[in-house]
This record gives sequence, structure tokens and C-alpha cells, in this order.
Amino acid sequence: MQWRSIVLGLLLLRLGLNLTVWLLLGFGPSLGFYQSLGLGEVREARARAPAEASSGNKPSWFDQNWSRARTRRGSAAAAVCQRRPPTQPRAQAEEQAPGPGYNFLDGSSEYGRRYGSFPEPQRRRMREAALDMFYFGYENYMRHAFPQDELNPIDCQGRGPDRDNPSNININDVLGNYSLTLIDALDTLAVLGNASEFKRAVNLVIATVSFDKDSTVQVFEATIRILGSLLSAHMIITDPVQPFGNMVPEGYDNELLHLAHDLAVRLLPAFENTKTGIPHPRVNLKKGVPSNCVNETCTAGAGSLLVEFGILSHLIGDSTFEWVARRAVRALWNLRSNETGLLGNVVNIQTGDWVGKQSGLGAGMDSFYEYLLKSYILFGDSEDLEMFNAVYESIQNHLRRGREACNEGEGDPPLYVNVNMFNGEIMNTWIDSLQAFFPGLQVLMGDVEDAICLHAFYYAIWKRFGALPERYNWQLQAPDVMFYPLRPELVESTYLLYQATKNPFYLHVGMDILESLEKYTKVRCGYATLHHVIEKSKEDRMESFFLSETCKYLYLLFDEDNPLHRSGSKYIFTTEGHILPVIKLFREKPWQDVFPKEEDTFANSEVDYRPANSSINCSRVSSERRFALPLKGIYMRQIDQMVGLV
Repeated sequence: MQWRSIVLGLLLLRLGLNLTVWLLLGFGPSLGFYQSLGLGEVREARARAPAEASSGNKPSWFDQNWSRARTRRGSAAAAVCQRRPPTQPRAQAEEQAPGPGYNFLDGSSEYGRRYGSFPEPQRRRMREAALDMFYFGYENYMRHAFPQDELNPIDCQGRGPDRDNPSNININDVLGNYSLTLIDALDTLAVLGNASEFKRAVNLVIATVSFDKDSTVQVFEATIRILGSLLSAHMIITDPVQPFGNMVPEGYDNELLHLAHDLAVRLLPAFENTKTGIPHPRVNLKKGVPSNCVNETCTAGAGSLLVEFGILSHLIGDSTFEWVARRAVRALWNLRSNETGLLGNVVNIQTGDWVGKQSGLGAGMDSFYEYLLKSYILFGDSEDLEMFNAVYESIQNHLRRGREACNEGEGDPPLYVNVNMFNGEIMNTWIDSLQAFFPGLQVLMGDVEDAICLHAFYYAIWKRFGALPERYNWQLQAPDVMFYPLRPELVESTYLLYQATKNPFYLHVGMDILESLEKYTKVRCGYATLHHVIEKSKEDRMESFFLSETCKYLYLLFDEDNPLHRSGSKYIFTTEGHILPVIKLFREKPWQDVFPKEEDTFANSEVDYRPANSSINCSRVSSERRFALPLKGIYMRQIDQMVGLV
């Protein structure tokens, strides 16, 4: 018995020495990825954070003066680059031992208990739940609404253009009497691996869809929802590798490409009779631009056509479509403020005057930024990257508020606000749900750290209301516009952040979103728009992007083995969630540059050429991060307080 006591004593002594070394070297329960804090500092930080958030010792979100532009030290782009770790091969990252800067999940903490793990059986159940969600909406559309554009899921009926009220642009901008929901969902069927239904749907589109319609539609919506989906489905069919299974309908003869070309030709009149080269916002598919069409358009609507138009040009060998889309982007770019580098949200296409001077990340602006980067990734034109990097720096300089770093330091959480494009002064205190796309774009360009913080803010709003209100007033901690039309932006950013970090936190976010949709929006024949996110009253509409984006991103979040995630797969998603391959064909121009860039477009500007990121570069976030909360617990709590959760 004595020798057992001696052995036990030696073991305890060794454990004590190891614990001492562990704490001295900083491997203790640090709260952050980059800082090693002693136990006393950790306790002090934990105790101090809630008090700081509620005390009057430090200006709160409600007391700070946002009327002047925020001044930041040095170049914003340089700051982003400094925060972003250098790219390293995946193998090298996985070989590194966990260092003192990593916060391994503490199962005893509030956030650690909730988000610390996501068992494999649970992931499979969520994948099946996302699959069921898609098919419940899709099958009800096909049963009750096809060939009309959308499904009214409460009345179980179809919906088309509002012929009785041509001014109802909320409906008529989107619905063109061309089986919108079926076309928009084509590539989702392929991503789900349903070859038989994909082929059947393609044949239905070929047999029944025509664009020779007396329908006045928005150029932007027709481009991203219809043109983009036709091109995506065509490329899935003609891909010699067939990664999703055999998706080739018998006798297919490029019919979807011909339909895409026909639609694009009908959209071309929007680019005529405009003094700036910025297109008219609407066009009649049979008659051209209506005589009563307004001369004002939003920046996103006019400047987010290059991906789809450029792909079409490369597939058919006709530069016209890429040329007009690129001309519009350059025209908008040359109208930016000389002082701030920002653009407004509404412009007059004849005079070039800014009618809307608000610059932000949401409605009217969002996809303009997105397509600058994605156009570069697809086509390799350095001009697109130059514009993106320049406007990203302007965004960091003038729209971003809060502390310098997402995951360290003191101060309020980072937030991007709406400002005047000419002086950077804040214009209002609301953000809109479309801005939730921006963390996903930041992942694509490599600024994962900032994406983590911004995503956490939108997720906190979702947790509070079970949905994202169309507008949320961050000063009043309340929605300004109450409805939620099943938008995908938060799901999209969640999916991309999970691909970049493989952190189980984002699987929990996806599960929360999916369960909220099931609880609050599911009705007899599909999923309905929430009319009021607090009262949970509903509107009888299921927009096509619910199937093309929201369900797709939810499914992909939980489907680890999807062909899109295989090593070597190179795809990007359009702003409507359609998949496009990143291939050499799109970086080759069978035509000469008929529209050379203007010499003074980037005069006196320093350009930071960052590498184009796609899913293949997700290894920039090392594997150790999978064992840590993406955001420190004290900062998560701070964000929850900021939206009134605690």
C-alpha cells in the first residue's frame, strides 16, 4: 500500500508542475485568439465587460456623436492586411501545435456550453431538415403555382404580374410571367444531387418558357434571377466532369443558353438612349424601354450585371453584353466622391447627378461591391480588383464604426453605418437585412476576422426576433421596418464563415435559422413572408430566392460531402446564389478590348493587389480555430447587450 501512495504522490506532483508551467506560458483559459491573458486578467476582463457595457463611464452606442466621419489611424486597407494572417498551406497549418493565443472552448461557460460542439448525427438531421424544407416549398410550387412565377403559400395558389396595377413594382419588377420560381431553383436541384428532377425541370423550361412577353421587368432582377440561373444550369449540363451526377437531359442542344441569349437581347434596350451609359432600370421584354420609365436607378441595380452578362459574352463569343455591363460599372465608378471615394445609392442616368446620396452596405448598394470582386475572380481583369480594393478602403474609412479590431481591444463592436457619400457624416441610425451579405463578401476577400464580428451582430438580431427585420434601428434597439421576406443573406454569410473556419458555432447558427423558419414561416403550402417579426403575422408570398438561395445555403452548410466542397472544386455564387465555375475560359477574351479603361480612372491611387479568395483558400484560417469560439465570450455578450438580448 505504501508504494501506491508514493506513486500517487509523484503523479500529483507532476500534474501540479505541469499546471504551473501551463499557466506561466499563457496556455490558460485565454479569451482570445491573439492575446494570452493571466488568470487574474481574464477574471478582471470578464467582470469588467458587462459593467462597461451598461455604465456611464464610457460613451454608449446611444450617446456617441455619429455626426462626423470616424477617423482611423493610417490606411484602412493596411490595417485589414495587418490583422489578416498570411496565407499558408493547409498541411502546414494543421501541423502547428495550438499556441497560447487560442481560446479552447470552455464547456462551463455560457457560450461554450451552447456552441462548443455539433455532433455528427445532429448535422445529418439538419441536412435532412434543410432538404425537406426545400422540397416542401418546391413541390407545393409545382403542384399549386407552376407555370406562374411564384407561390402564394397560404392560399395555395400561383402568382404572376399585377396586370391591374402596372405601378405595383414590388411585384412587377420581379414577376415576368416566365415561371420564375422553377428557373431560379434549377441549380439548387443539381446541388441537392436530384438528377431526375433537374432533368425534368430543364425540359419543362425548354418546353414552356418564352420571353416574348408583354412584361415590364426590372433589368437587375431579370438578370440575377433568370439569366444567371439559365447560365448556371447550362454549365452544369455541359460540364464534362459532371460532379453532381449525370445532369444531362437526353438530346440537350444548348437550349438554356439560347434562352439566356434571347433574354439578354431583350434587356439590351435598357442600355440605349442613356447619356451616361448607366442603363434604364426597367424594360418591356417585347417593346423595349417604356416611354414613362424613370431616369433614376440604384447603384446595385445598374452596376451588378457584369457577372451574368460577362459569362454570356464568353459562352457565345460576343463582347456586346460584357461591354455594356462594364461600361455601366465604369460610369458609376467615375461618379464617386473625390473626397471620400464613396458612391451614392440612386443616380440619374442622363445627368449623372446623385439623387440618393446615402452610402451604405445594404439596399441599393450591396451587390455592386460584391460583383467588383467576383468579376475579378471570374474574368481576371485587374481593373475590377482595383476598384474593389479602393472602395473597400473607403468603406473601412467612412462607414465602419467601433473598435479597430473585432476580437481584441476595448470599445463598441464594429458596425457599418449609412453615411453621406460626400462627407462621411451619418445619415440615419438603421441598417437593413441585405447588409448581412457583407460578412460573406469579407470572407471571400480574406478579411475573416472582421466578418466574424459583423456576422455576430446580425445573428444576435435574429436570436432576438427569430428573423431579420427589413430595417433595424441600432440606436433604438428596435425594428424600423418589420417584415422579413425569407431573405438568404445571413444564411449565406453563415455558410461561408463555416467554410472558412469549420467552427461548430456556425452550424448552431444555421440550426437556429432553420428552426425559426420552420416555427414562424411554414404554412399549409410552403413558407410565407413574415409581415411583422415581433407579432409573427404573415404575408401570402414565397419569393423565388427562398428556394434558390436560402434553402441552398442551409443545405450546403450541413452537407460536408457535397461536390462543391471537394478539394479542387472552384465555384463562386452569384448574388442570387447560382453556382458558376471558375474556369480558364472566362479569363480568355476571343475579342480585342473594344473599350479600354480610361487613363485617369485610378490616377494617384495606390492599389493593394490582394489574392482572389474562393473556397480553395479557406485554409487561411488554421484548424486550431475550430476549437475556439469565433468571437470571445465577452464580446459576444457585448453584442447581445447591444441588441437588447441581455
